Amino acid sequence: MSQDPSGSGPGPLTRRWLPDYPLDLAGMLAPLRRGRGDPTMRMDAERGVCWRASTTDAGPGTLALRRGADGTVAASAWGPGAELVLDGLPALLGAADDDTGFVAHHPLVEETRRRMPGLRLGASGRVWDVLFPAVLEQKVTGVEARRSWRELCWRYGTRAPGPEGMAKLWVPPTPAAVRAIPDWEWHRAGVDSARRRALLAAATVAHRLERAAELGGTAGRELLRRVPGIGVWTAAEVAQRVWGDPDAVSVGDFHIPSVVGWALVGRPLDDAGMLAVLAPYVPQRQRAVRYVEASGFRRPRFGPRFSAKDYRAI
Repeated sequence: MSQDPSGSGPGPLTRRWLPDYPLDLAGMLAPLRRGRGDPTMRMDAERGVCWRASTTDAGPGTLALRRGADGTVAASAWGPGAELVLDGLPALLGAADDDTGFVAHHPLVEETRRRMPGLRLGASGRVWDVLFPAVLEQKVTGVEARRSWRELCWRYGTRAPGPEGMAKLWVPPTPAAVRAIPDWEWHRAGVDSARRRALLAAATVAHRLERAAELGGTAGRELLRRVPGIGVWTAAEVAQRVWGDPDAVSVGDFHIPSVVGWALVGRPLDDAGMLAVLAPYVPQRQRAVRYVEASGFRRPRFGPRFSAKDYRAI
């Protein structure tokens, strides 16, 4: 790590890192992005820069990533959490992932793995920043959840530290900020009482929940599930992104069982059926699901999509 002296005032901390595997920078960060309008992440395709703002134990941190022609990732970071986000760069981009022992049991998985040798599971290392939007996504459409995420970040997050002229970027609301949100503001953001209670319960013990990333695996997911309102689906969504859990399947998801079913056995499945089909992949079932998702496969559509429900009108 080094200090960049350019510009007025203290420059960012910088780091250069060369992965020893093919890297799709935008693809690695995509699971952490909550829609194109996510205020905590920006993909500047024109300049080839990925921006990400996060909370850390030291305070907010902003990370800007560029990938050079030689494969080197050039990272710059600002804010009190700059050193921590740079320390976590390799794991964020999949360096800690290990697919040893993985065997493809279906042609689609085998073909996708051959086509995409650089597909890896990244680990952000920060539970709170992933848990917050995951709870918002419980039992609602993606449109609803992303709208609530944007509005809560704008109102109760903070502007991300960074260089002058940086595109607007917001740090997610901290647990303390979430605990201070008035009831009517949750309603205004379209968040129902069940998700509000789950978020307040998680915010109360957020410092303890960060240990889930250290525990990893089943133990990490079980720690998260001790919080009322956090079930199997939410714990898996967090585990996939925070510690790159290769076996955490999103049981209870509205779409995934059907997609996995059509892609691997040619018919829709429920959760039990999906787990039966994925059983040969234990302990790397989520990796198999990621290959299915990355394959570009699209299941047949037989009915209308669910429309978003506006809880603000209730």
